[in-house]
Amino acid sequence: MASFSLHLSHTLGSFSLRPIKASSNGVPFSKPKSGGPTILELPLEKIRRPLMRTRANDPAKVKDLMESIQQIGLQEPIDVLEVDGVYYGFSGCHRFEAHQRLGLPTIRCKIRRGTKETLRGST
Repeated sequence: MASFSLHLSHTLGSFSLRPIKASSNGVPFSKPKSGGPTILELPLEKIRRPLMRTRANDPAKVKDLMESIQQIGLQEPIDVLEVDGVYYGFSGCHRFEAHQRLGLPTIRCKIRRGTKETLRGST
């Protein structure tokens, strides 16, 4: 398996993106496809929800994910839309909550760039 290291040197908000080879839970990153979304490890507090959820997460699913993440790490990044430097989570609510409950500071994200119009269109 090829090793991939992401190198970014700029600062976003109050946190710095640093070279990483694996997520905070030890799962190595794969090389992103050309022109596809970017895979980054983001602090949980930097990810917002664009809409209020109409239902709560399934506690059993969150518990199962917590156990899985502790044993083998996060296998699938959550989906995040970046609009003007702000990150909005739109898929992966159970995985996000599992990371919160485990006390992990960051989560691996598949980031797509969008506009404010894109965000409004999701309502």
